[in-house]
Parts: sequence; C-alpha cells; structure tokens
Amino acid sequence: MFELAVGLLLLADALAPVLNEAFEHLRSGRYDAAIMGFRRAVQMDPDRADIRRNLGYALLKTGETVAAREEFAEVVRLAPSDTQAALEYAFLCNETGEVRQARLLFLSLRGASPEAARAFEAIDGPLAAGIARWKAALQADPGNFSAHVELARLAESRDDWALAAEHYESAWRRKPARRDLLLDTARAWARTGRGGDSLLALIAASRCDDARTAERARPLLPRRYPYVYEFRQAIALDPDNLGLRRELAYLHLEMGNAAEAESTFEEIVRRAPADHLSVAQLGFLRLQRKDIVGARELLERLLAAPDVEEDLADRVRSALGLPKLLRRRSDSARKDAVSEARLMAKKSYDAGYFPDALKYLRVVHENDPLDFATILQLGRTHNMLRQDREALKWFEMARHSPDPSISGEAVQARRNLAPQSGAVRTTVWTMPFYSSRWRNAFNYGQVKTEFRLAGIPLRPYASLRFIGDVRGRGNQPYPQYLSETAFLIGGGVATPVWRGLMGWAEAGVAVSYLDRSDQARTLPDYRGGASFSYGFGRLLGSRKPGLFAETHDDAIFVSRFANSLLFYTQNKVGVTIPAGERAALQLVWNGNLTTDTRRQEWANFVETGPGLRLRLPGLPPGMLLSADLLRGLYTIPQSSRPPRFRDLRFGAWYGHTR
Repeated sequence: MFELAVGLLLLADALAPVLNEAFEHLRSGRYDAAIMGFRRAVQMDPDRADIRRNLGYALLKTGETVAAREEFAEVVRLAPSDTQAALEYAFLCNETGEVRQARLLFLSLRGASPEAARAFEAIDGPLAAGIARWKAALQADPGNFSAHVELARLAESRDDWALAAEHYESAWRRKPARRDLLLDTARAWARTGRGGDSLLALIAASRCDDARTAERARPLLPRRYPYVYEFRQAIALDPDNLGLRRELAYLHLEMGNAAEAESTFEEIVRRAPADHLSVAQLGFLRLQRKDIVGARELLERLLAAPDVEEDLADRVRSALGLPKLLRRRSDSARKDAVSEARLMAKKSYDAGYFPDALKYLRVVHENDPLDFATILQLGRTHNMLRQDREALKWFEMARHSPDPSISGEAVQARRNLAPQSGAVRTTVWTMPFYSSRWRNAFNYGQVKTEFRLAGIPLRPYASLRFIGDVRGRGNQPYPQYLSETAFLIGGGVATPVWRGLMGWAEAGVAVSYLDRSDQARTLPDYRGGASFSYGFGRLLGSRKPGLFAETHDDAIFVSRFANSLLFYTQNKVGVTIPAGERAALQLVWNGNLTTDTRRQEWANFVETGPGLRLRLPGLPPGMLLSADLLRGLYTIPQSSRPPRFRDLRFGAWYGHTR
C-alpha cells in the first residue's frame, strides 16, 4: 500500500514528467535535449539540489565543464552537508582553473574525506614550491615581469592576498597597457583592506580600450556613476588610460564645464594625436568659443588623415561649411551590428540573462530570417523563460531547416515541450504489486487529463482511477483503502508544484465492479490534500554510483474512510548503482509511518526494512520494478490481528505523459 503513495506523489508532482523525459534523453545519449529538460526542471523548482546535480552531470557529458561547475556550486549552496557534491565542485574548480577555490574546498573537506586531503596536498604543495621558486627568481632579477605575474597568481591561489597585491601591482607598473593586471590588482587590494584604491583601479579598468577587460570590470563597480574627483584620482593611478580621460571629458561636457572638457581633450590629443574623435571634439569646442583659427587647424588636419571615419569626416565638413562627399552606402555597418548582436545573444544566454538574449536574437532574426540556428535558439530561449507557446512556434519553424542536426533537435524539442505547454495534458500510470501479508495481488492505476487555462493559477482535471485486487474478498480482513474494488470517476483542481509541495482536491463517484454486501455499488467520493517530495544524492537516473535519500509525505482527506484525514511519510536511504545507459539498481532501506485523525486500527502503524528498485534496458522508459521486505508494528492495539507483521512485496510502476 505504501508503493501506492509513492505512485500518487510521483504523479501529483508536475516535475515528474519533465524529469522522466530528461533522464530518458540522458540514457539515449541526447545530451542537449536532456540539458534542456533539466534546465526547465530547475526553473520549476530552483531549490532542488538533486535536479541541479543531474544537470551538472549532463553538462559534463557534453564537455561543458564550466557550466557544470556553476551547477555544482548551486548544489553546494543548497545542500552544504552534501560532501560528495562539494568534492565534485572542488575537482571541477581545479579542472577549470579555479585553483584557489578548489584549494579552499579541499581544505574544508580534508577532515571528512581522505580523497579531499590528498587533493589538498596535491594542490598546496606545488603552490608553495612555486612561490619559493619565483621569489628566488625575483631576487636574482627584480625587473622580471613574468616572475611578478606568476608569483602573484600563485599567491592568490594560495590565498596570500598581500603577496598577490604586491606583485600584481609590480607587474602592471612595468607594463601599464596590460590593464587585465590592473583588474587583478583591484581584486587583491579589495582583499587587503584597500577598498578605496580598489575602486579607483576598477574605474580605470572599466574605461580602458581593452574591451574584454572593461567588460569584466563593469559588473564589479557600484551601481552609482563615479564622481569627478574619483575620475581624477583614477587618472592619477593610470595616466595613460585615454578611455578614462575621454569619459571624464564628456562628463565635463554633460555638466556644462566646457573649459574643463577642452583642457581634458587637449591632454588626450597631446598624448594620442591619432585619436580622431578627440581631435574632432576639441575642434568643435574651439569653434564653440569662437577660436576659429585653432579649430580650423585641428579639423583640416583631421580631414587630411587617410583613415578618418566617413561619418566623422562628414560631421567635420558640416562644421566647417564644406559639402559632404557623395559615397555609396556600405552594408558593413549592418553586418557588424548583426555580428555583435549574435555575439551578445550567446553571451547573455550562457550567462543566464535570457530576456537580454531574446532581445539580441530578435535583432539577428530580423536581419537574417532564414538563419535556422537563430530560430532554434529563439525557441530554446523562450523555453527557458517558460514562454512555452512561443517556444513551440520557433521550434516548429526550426524543424524545416535543411540542416538535419538543427531540424532533428527542433523536432525533439517540440515533442518534449508539447505535453507540458499544451492546453491539455494526459497522464497514465499503473502500479501492480503482490503482498505476502495479504496473500493477494493488487493493482492501482489512473488516467488523468489536466487542463491549463490562461490566467488561472489552479489546473482543473478529469480523472479515472482503478483500485482493485485479484481475490476480491477473503477470510482475512484487510484495510479498506487497499482494495476499494472500484473505478473512481471524478474531477478536481490542483496547484502548480512549488519547491516540491502541491495541493489538490477532487470530487466524483466510485463504481464498484463487484456486488459487495458491505456497501452500495455506487457511492459519492470526495478526496484531497497536500503532498511534498524531496530527494538528494545519487537518485535513480544518476550516471554515477553513490548514496541517496528521499522522502514522500502526504496528508489526504478521503470521504469514504469515514471522512478521515490520513498522514503518511515514506522515506528511503540507500545506494544507486548505474548499470549502463538504461539500467540501474537501487539498494534501499525503508522507513514508513502512517496515522489518521480517527485513530482507525488499520491506519496507524510503522514499518521498516530493506528493498531494491530496478530499471532494466528492455523496459519502457517510465517503468521500474521493486521488491521490499518489511517488518511492521501497529501503533494502536488490534482487536482482530497481531500487533506485529511482516510483508514481502513485489511490484512494478509505469507512468507516461503526453
């Protein structure tokens, strides 16, 4: 009877169909589709560490170690006591170059894991030796740029921030154009209590001409815009930073300080005479204050330059009263804009900024409507934003791609998404099992059609259940709810799943397929309740062996059981042993408790014992086999049965959604 509760909870949990599809894709080697499924499940329940863990393993299958590392970082955040996940995260940090983070993780875990202790020594020993070696190199040659850089990086990896700050700054001072080192210096200064200097370094790095460094620096700045005095202090720190000086000049213009702006532009032009934009702006400022001679000298020199931009030259000609040159318009600007939008779309998607990715993808699609890779990516992005109907439209378009890889993925994505996003979704499940305690075979099943209505948070559904057994009736009494020998026809509403929790309510009629003496053949039936499911560790479907634990808890009101409210919790701990792509074995220990508000004899007991669950390659994807050997104790004195019992159960579970 407790396997029935598991089946009901798996069915009730809206995550189950999504996860089943994702695991099936994983077993079949369709890793991209599996990743999409697990990401959708993460969106539905972002605090489920087990889902993120499986997403991490799927990402590893495709070689996306950085993305996998980020998922395991979330697992560690959500489940700090999960040592195995922390070890996985530490090894991924080390593999992807995050040596400092890996070292700190192994340091924290080495008391609990010999493997972590060995890994810590394998990292820390070479770091200490490397620091000593580079220190000796600098004693022999203090101006060795590479030695300063290597020493700083090793010191950072070993969490020696004072040493790292000293040598990052020394390296940058020797090569001021390497502003990536200025960004490293800012990070080290922040760790050594020099927050003000760190801010100035970040301001300078965020305005430099190295686009990659500037992009890395900008998210680290405060939300407010820097003050004028901070710009001046940043320039004092990095005097050769023309981008920094240029932005200060434009800030002066915005504030109406024309004289300060002109002085700043003069310094820029003195340092970089080929900076056409600054030369033009300085000329315009001189024209504005009626310095015609000084302005014309600058602007005519600019027009004579061979590599001046066309748009800037036209602006200069207009300011000087000269006619613009007639030119054939080039498509290069549009192509550059599309390429930039494509690049920004990829960066935004990889970083998880899906609304921004959608914006850039639309720009690409508008300029290249037959780019089926972009069409497919639009579908993926809408899917990640849970805009499933929009995603289906894009997948439908992408499946007409002449590229079989794109069309194949689009067809699969559309097939996966249709049951979840359609207005109607049907789930079928069945669970036959044999109980030695009752010397009887039982079967429970349901066909449930759920309707998704726009703007309504609850989801109405129609249901047909079957609850029956082989013997029908016997000499030995058994709990009524185990064998109602009836078809239950009803309808109800259910809430979406929130962090593993959902509620439901149902009303209908029970029609017995037997002519029973203890009740009428047709009876009204009302039931409802709340359920909660959670699991962590190597759950069924994991690609690696390991320990796991899961719980399924339910509170159900059933009118046919004397309007009783039943509470039960089922818990399993054990080990998962994968055996190939589509097979797995779980060895479990069960711990179950059932009670009710009316204190009925049959509804108050505890039971525990070993068991196993088995998934075989020849079986359908949604099917598993189980066997449990349980010992139980009734918690209320029994008038018709011994207080203790044993039960050997064999069963199967199958579910499918479309």
